[in-house]
Amino acid sequence: MRIVGLTGGIGSGKSTVSNLFKAHGIPVVDADVVARNVLKKGTGGWRKVVAAFGDEILLASGEVDRPKLGQIVFSDPDKRQLLNRLLAPYISSGIFLEVFKLWMKGCKIIVLDVPLLFEAKMDKWTKPIIVVWADPETQLQRLMARDGTTVEEAESRINAQMPLDLKRTGADIVIDNSGSLEDLHERFRDVLVHVRKPLTWTEFGLSRDGAIVAFVSILFGVIICRKAL
Repeated sequence: MRIVGLTGGIGSGKSTVSNLFKAHGIPVVDADVVARNVLKKGTGGWRKVVAAFGDEILLASGEVDRPKLGQIVFSDPDKRQLLNRLLAPYISSGIFLEVFKLWMKGCKIIVLDVPLLFEAKMDKWTKPIIVVWADPETQLQRLMARDGTTVEEAESRINAQMPLDLKRTGADIVIDNSGSLEDLHERFRDVLVHVRKPLTWTEFGLSRDGAIVAFVSILFGVIICRKAL
């Protein structure tokens, strides 16, 4: 099984690349979706976060006010680290469960879309690692246009993340998304060819089909040995 790591930074276009993988039939495990699920009312993650940040982060429905929580943690590095520590075990378990479901379905290639791929040390489980990169000014303009934030707010959110130039040093593939959507589509076609190349023997061995082949081989070997005795 080939687990492709996909990461980037806010405003870099990672979500667009993630959607392109989906459009080409490659399943994606989205860490942001998992994170939303572990913060739903009544879950273990929800209880931990409410206990740490107080009821003021809750909506009238009891659900977490995600924009308000985001403002709190983006303006305070210590609180951001606290939130990451509280949710990391739940998010990791959720991602593992989604990967296992796809493994059971026999998927041979999946994409792990994780904004904090390097920070959470999940890069060691993925190959190749794809970083969607954009220059800082492009990031800033996209974020301001998307969220209607001020320059100061946008810069604060960008600076709260690991710099994209640092992420790209750990990448196997860098997608430069500083240009147009057409440019991105052209670059993505080359990436898709690389991702879809035949599995290595190790990757095949980690797939469901590989596990079945290994099991059948072991069973056949046991039967032969018993007959020989």
